[in-house]
Amino acid sequence: MLLTLRTRNKTGVRVGIGEAMALGSAATWAVGVILARQLGVHLPPLALNLLKNGLVLAVLAPVALVLHAGAWPSLPAEELAIVVASGVIGIALADTLYFRALNELGAGRMGVIGNLYSPLVLLLGFLFLDERLGAGQWLGFALVGLGVLLVSRPPGEWRTHPQHTARGVVIGLAAIALMAIAIVMVKRTLETQPLLWVTALRLAGAVAGLLGLAALPAMRARMRFVASEVPWRRLLVAALVGQGLSMVLWLGGYKFTSASVAAILNESASVFVVVLAALWLREPLGKRAFIGVVLTFSGIACMLLGRAMP
Repeated sequence: MLLTLRTRNKTGVRVGIGEAMALGSAATWAVGVILARQLGVHLPPLALNLLKNGLVLAVLAPVALVLHAGAWPSLPAEELAIVVASGVIGIALADTLYFRALNELGAGRMGVIGNLYSPLVLLLGFLFLDERLGAGQWLGFALVGLGVLLVSRPPGEWRTHPQHTARGVVIGLAAIALMAIAIVMVKRTLETQPLLWVTALRLAGAVAGLLGLAALPAMRARMRFVASEVPWRRLLVAALVGQGLSMVLWLGGYKFTSASVAAILNESASVFVVVLAALWLREPLGKRAFIGVVLTFSGIACMLLGRAMP
């Protein structure tokens, strides 16, 4: 059963803790993107992914032990395997494929492919979790999807990176599908188990999977970097905020509300990136992006005003 704790804001709109955590995840992930913008210059994708997740696991596991008085979670073997497998599939494999597709397609095209994440979660939630959306959520879904599409597809982006387009699309689709599968497969366990432990176990699976990938002969060359050139403080903050805090809030969103609603609200992350870049980095916010931001936040309002059907 989903947690029914809700708060009421000044307008009387009931906002569930799950929806709030899903939006918080999108915002903190956007902060991490801004902080980590220059890290890709110094670290290859696989190394960056491994370092970020390893740092978060090193911090989160002791915190979970302290908060739960040293008690390990009493997970059945089957559920434990599902959580660990979710980390391998959704982080180690999906994130690595995502970064590969990003390099081949560019941010604009990959942003459009990323819009398939919430429809896939909606479909999987319908098939395996018996989730339904109300009219308000469907309207919110349409507005968020259109807004993110406008923000993530600059007009000139489609003319860049013409090589390997078909291969990049296939890799990108595989990455998004694996992300959706990984979160839906762990949804039921999230509802009944401590959030921090599920997050830590999922990260452990991810780190194990990434270490396995890094050990492959074909991948070793992609792990090389010059340690003295890496901005380690920036990496630490980006890992703890954009990866660690964001992941706890992300999984919390799926724990305390339906997977369908959480997935739609998560889509706002790219819009938060645009807004933060305009406010923080003074990057120009064009007319197209502004309309996308307005549509996205209008869709979020519809999601919060409506209710997911049980």
